[in-house]
Amino acid sequence: MTAKIHLDRQHLQGLYRQMLRIRRFEGKCVELYQDQQIRGFLHLYDGEEAVAVGIMAALQPQDAVVATYREHGHALARGVPMDRLLAEMLGKVEGCCRGRGGSMHIFDQQHRFFGGNAIVGGGLPLAAGIALADRRLRPGSVTACFFGEGAVTEGAFHETMNLARIWKLPVLFVCENNLYAMGMPLADAEAETEIFRKAQAYRMPAEAVDGMDPVAVEAAAGRALEQVRAGGGPFFLECRTYRFRAHSMFDAQAYRSRDEVQAWKQRDPLERLAGWMRSNHMLAPDDEAQMARAVDEELAAAVRFAQAGTLEPVADLERFVCMDSVVQEVVQQALQGSTA
Repeated sequence: MTAKIHLDRQHLQGLYRQMLRIRRFEGKCVELYQDQQIRGFLHLYDGEEAVAVGIMAALQPQDAVVATYREHGHALARGVPMDRLLAEMLGKVEGCCRGRGGSMHIFDQQHRFFGGNAIVGGGLPLAAGIALADRRLRPGSVTACFFGEGAVTEGAFHETMNLARIWKLPVLFVCENNLYAMGMPLADAEAETEIFRKAQAYRMPAEAVDGMDPVAVEAAAGRALEQVRAGGGPFFLECRTYRFRAHSMFDAQAYRSRDEVQAWKQRDPLERLAGWMRSNHMLAPDDEAQMARAVDEELAAAVRFAQAGTLEPVADLERFVCMDSVVQEVVQQALQGSTA
């Protein structure tokens, strides 16, 4: 495989800016959640930015993306507009799913972003189906499927690995191994802790990569995608990463120590890349200040857009919903009762 990336100043600064957008966006989501403007569950991506940014940099516009419930970073890196993403999280009609998806079910047809999935491992068989369809309808396209290491305990993981390999589906499987799934140390849950070896058991090419380094992730993804596009079938990447925040806003994090979190923060993907660029004269203080200012302005505009958005009228709640006549009658009765 000969895929290469160009480590020029513009490209590296682009990777850094994308990670900065995700980091600042997630920080703002915490504020909005604590202010009860974002409701329900909220799973943040701080610390894992290098995975989404590195993979998306290697994809092409015709490729498809299937994400997890921790997908804000994936959506931003894929190109979903920040304002429409935030409006979705605030439940507004102006959101990319009219406010019906919320934090865990982001979808954007224009960017072939086939959403997050609240079911652990639920996106795996969907990715196989999309890839099967694309092989006929969009030759040369690849489906990138993100999931956490906790998903490898699901039957759907093994079924998808098996079928993807048998059918030689054009899928790039991306396991974001952050060591704890929801709150279980990997060594307590898996006899084989090198996750990529599970894919090798299905005779699928697989490798592990430093998921705290966007350049390493992009390079590995480039090599993998070249092989997949050439008809080699699926490829599996285990990106070893770490989430800096809790699993969700309701997680007390009793399963890991503060010292461990601080140790991983020494490998912060933003600071690692910025430090390397500074030492190689690719990132000047003015560059950092300008990028930070641009990201802050984009985020502020997104907040204004989302907060000014509208909630969907109750009368429209049945739109885009398929149901049989019995369920429809029950819903009609419930709606009539709520307005009585």
